[in-house]
Amino acid sequence: MGRKPLGKDKYGVQKVMHLKDYFGDAMGQFALNAMSTLAGQLTYFYTDKIGMAAGAVAMMFLICKIIDAFTGLVMGNIVDHTKPGKERYRPWILKAGIPGGIMVVLMFTVPKTGNTVELVYAMITNILLTAVFYTAMAIPYSALMTVRTNSQEERSIMGTWRTAAGYIAGSIFVIGIIPITNALGGNQSAWIKFGFVIGILVILASAIAYATSRETATESGTAVEVTEQTEEEVVPFLEAIGKLFHNKYWVIVLVMNLTASVIYGVVAGSGAYYCKWIFGNDNLVGILGAIGMIPTVLGFILVGPMIKKLGVVKTLLPSFGLGIGANILLLFTRESFFCYALFGSITTFATIPVMCLTGVMTAMSIDYNEYKYGVKMVATSNSASGFGGKLGSGIGTSLIGWLLAAVGYDSTLAAATEATKTAIYGFAIVIPFVLFIFLCILVSKFDLEKLLPGMKAEAAARKSDMAKAVRQ
Repeated sequence: MGRKPLGKDKYGVQKVMHLKDYFGDAMGQFALNAMSTLAGQLTYFYTDKIGMAAGAVAMMFLICKIIDAFTGLVMGNIVDHTKPGKERYRPWILKAGIPGGIMVVLMFTVPKTGNTVELVYAMITNILLTAVFYTAMAIPYSALMTVRTNSQEERSIMGTWRTAAGYIAGSIFVIGIIPITNALGGNQSAWIKFGFVIGILVILASAIAYATSRETATESGTAVEVTEQTEEEVVPFLEAIGKLFHNKYWVIVLVMNLTASVIYGVVAGSGAYYCKWIFGNDNLVGILGAIGMIPTVLGFILVGPMIKKLGVVKTLLPSFGLGIGANILLLFTRESFFCYALFGSITTFATIPVMCLTGVMTAMSIDYNEYKYGVKMVATSNSASGFGGKLGSGIGTSLIGWLLAAVGYDSTLAAATEATKTAIYGFAIVIPFVLFIFLCILVSKFDLEKLLPGMKAEAAARKSDMAKAVRQ
């Protein structure tokens, strides 16, 4: 039985997305965030469960993320050079999702045979999970938003669904990982068992996303069908990168994604250390995660109407302002669990809009590519933008290890030294505070939203004129 045809959005663009499409598409983000959330907990796992040196772990993560960032560029180039007529994006969700789920388990099977072997194993498994399988899925998946619908309204809704699914995945695992692994014994074996369950969920979510995804932006009566993709001029990789760096809007998204990812990295990785050394109980991470679900739910309820009424920039600026204010207050109440939970929740709320809108802003910058250069360079644009996100998350995770190493962190002590507490306050509070200020300044320069409808009309007119000239 066919699906009911949809109308047009407020800009007159045909809608193509049904509820089933949003849900299935969001499962791809669930799988991706399950992988990335576990990767974000690895600093604590390596230092406090395996006994690896914090400085070595930090350097290993940075190297892995640099490699990861460059493989993203390679993947974007591969996808953009797929022959026209073939599906460019959807097949990778399954090709990478299945081995990615398997690799989630192997991440925790670090052999306890000495520091060098442990470090090499950790580096290899991190590279395979993040630089290979995660990237091979994330780049095509990000590009699907651009080709799946031409409606900015539907892209915004897709972004909200994706972020919600990703946040649900992240929140569940953040809430559960410490209490569950502690209940299972708190040792490496417990983490392996937890990873096995998550690996199964990654594979199932990837399969759902693959089954429900499409590579089309057309609504045909009562059915949505995959159509052969329009051939676009193939731009050499280095030339494409050069063009992107002359697209100021894409550069803004790149730097915004990098900066926001540093915040995600330090916030995700700091909770276990904060609870263990400031409050004396790392099981409190589960309580913090549960409390954090409240602003998460509120955020996803409010962000859709905010985006629809205020637009991209006017949604982001107030959210960043909340992040600034929350971290200022936390500086003065840093040893209170209640205040840490409250202001941490506000920080979480402040990050939700940028998570929802990064993909939307990237898609807008891709449309600007077409206006400026006559070609969209969809996958290369997404992969190069993702370069900033991956490098940012690597920097965020590494900052924790570097600051701990700088103060001589020792996971075997009964209580934290004052230097260790200072380092924890630095990466948990001060760094997010400074970066929220920078994000406010950066996003205020993004004025593409109001200009884009006219630009797209002009680009379409140019294409039409060129097609007429060819026919004549």
